[in-house]
Amino acid sequence: MRSLTLLLSTCLLAVPALAETPRRDELRSAVVARHDQTVQALRDWIALPTIAAEGLNVDKGADYMRRLALDAGFQEAKIVASGGVPGVFATLDAGAPVTLGVYFMYDVKQFDPVEWSSPPLEAKLVDRAGEGQVLMGRGAVNQKGPEMAFLAALQAFKATGRKLPVNLVLVAEGEEEIASPNFPTIVAQPEVAAALKKTVGVFIPTASQNKQGSAGITLGAKGAVEFQLVVGGETSDKYPKADVHSSNHARIESPAWRLVKALDTLVADDGHTPTIDGWFENVKPLTARQKELIALGVKSQNETDVKKQLGIGRWIGDEDFQTSSERFLSQPTVNIQGLVSGYTGVGGKTVLPGRAEAKLEFRLVPDMTRDEAVTKLNAHLAKRGFDDVKVNVSGGYGPNQTDENSAFIQAQKRVLETAGIPYTITPRNAGSWPGVVFNGKPLELPTGQFGVGRGGGAHAPDEWFLIRSSDPKVAGLDEATMLYVDLLYELASAGGGARR
Repeated sequence: MRSLTLLLSTCLLAVPALAETPRRDELRSAVVARHDQTVQALRDWIALPTIAAEGLNVDKGADYMRRLALDAGFQEAKIVASGGVPGVFATLDAGAPVTLGVYFMYDVKQFDPVEWSSPPLEAKLVDRAGEGQVLMGRGAVNQKGPEMAFLAALQAFKATGRKLPVNLVLVAEGEEEIASPNFPTIVAQPEVAAALKKTVGVFIPTASQNKQGSAGITLGAKGAVEFQLVVGGETSDKYPKADVHSSNHARIESPAWRLVKALDTLVADDGHTPTIDGWFENVKPLTARQKELIALGVKSQNETDVKKQLGIGRWIGDEDFQTSSERFLSQPTVNIQGLVSGYTGVGGKTVLPGRAEAKLEFRLVPDMTRDEAVTKLNAHLAKRGFDDVKVNVSGGYGPNQTDENSAFIQAQKRVLETAGIPYTITPRNAGSWPGVVFNGKPLELPTGQFGVGRGGGAHAPDEWFLIRSSDPKVAGLDEATMLYVDLLYELASAGGGARR
C-alpha cells in the first residue's frame, strides 16, 4: 500500500496547476493531509442511507446533510420543507463577485444485502483489480463519493485559512431516486430562488472518467417520469378484492391479463418503440454537431468492453455502435422496471390475483415535457377503454440542455485541458437528474455535471467509488478533490460571463 501511496502522491504532484489557482500546493497538501478524514466522513455518510421510496431516514438524512454543509464552511444551512422528503438550502458568502450553484442529492437507491459481496452500509475499502483501492457501499458513486470530494475541496480552504474565490449556493434533495417529485417546490421558495438567480450556473459533482482516464463533459440529461399502472379490485368491481381460486377465471376477469393488455399498447411489436399517441410530436432530432460529438465518444470507447459490462451480446436490431449510441442519447423510452401480481414463490399456486401493478418510467428528450408525457399517457389509455387502469405518477421532470459554447461549459473544458486530462463532450446523459429545475424557466441557468475519478454499480449491487487509483491517468479521491478547487478558481476568473 505504501508504494501505491507514493505513486498517487507523485501523480498528484504531476498535475499541472492552473494559473488561476494561487498557492495550489498549500491546498493540495491540505487535501492529502485530510485524506483519511475525508474517507471516514464518506463512510459515515454511507452508513446513514436516506431511501425515499421506503421512507427511511427522511429527517435524519436531511439533518445530516445540513451538518455536512456547515462543517464544510457554509455559513448558513437550513432544512427546507417540500411536502415530501425535505431538502437542504445552504449559502457560503466569500465576498466574491461570482456565485456558483451546486446541486446535491443525499438519497440513495434501495439495496438487498444478500446480493452484495460486502455489506452495503459498511463502506469497506477493498482492492479492485485494475483499478486500485475502492470504497464499496450504497451511494458510493451515486452520488455521495463525488459530493464528498467537493466538500473535501471546501475543507481544504478551511484548513489553509483561505477564502473561496467564489460564493456558493447549495441546494440538496432527498428524493432524486424517486424522480424528484417535490424538488421544484424547494427551488421555488423565494429565498432559494433569489439566491440561485445570482449564480453563474449549477452543477452536480460526478465521477466521469473511464478506465482509460478520459473524462466526460455532459451538456444535458434526459428527463424522467416514474409511474405505476394498477389494475384490481381497487380500480373496478369486475376484479376481486383479493386473490381467489384460479377456477374463477372462467367467470371473473384477471387484473394481470388486463394489465398485460394495457402495457402491450404502449410499445410496438418490436418491444421497444413507443406507440403512445403523439409521443414523438415534440422530439427534437440530433443535430449534425451532436452526432459528431457522439462519434468522437464512440471512438474513445471499446464496444466489446461496453457490451461485456452490460452483459449483452448485441444492440437492438444488430445496430452498429455509432447508431446504437445515437439511439441511446436521442430516443425517449417507455421502460417496465418491474411487474408485480399474484403468487411469485416456489412452485405454483392456483390463484386468480386480485391486483396487478407495473412499475414504469419514461425517459424524455428535448423538447418533451413531464406534463406532456403524462397527459398523452392518460389520453392514450382512455382512448382504448382502459378506464379501469389507474395511473399513479410518483415523480418526474423534463430534460435539460446547455449550449456547448456557453462560458459555463468552456470553463469546465479549460480545467480539464490545464490538468492534461483528455475528455469527450456528450450531447446529453441517457440517465437523468433534475437539472431542468435550474435550466428551465424561470431561472434559465446553465447546468452541468463535472468531476473526475471513477466508480460503478450505481443502482446495482457492489456499488463502488475509486479512492486510490493504481493508474496515474485516472483520478482517485484526492485528485478529484483538487479538480474542484481548480474549477472554483476558473469560474472566478471567468467572472459573470460564465453565466452566458
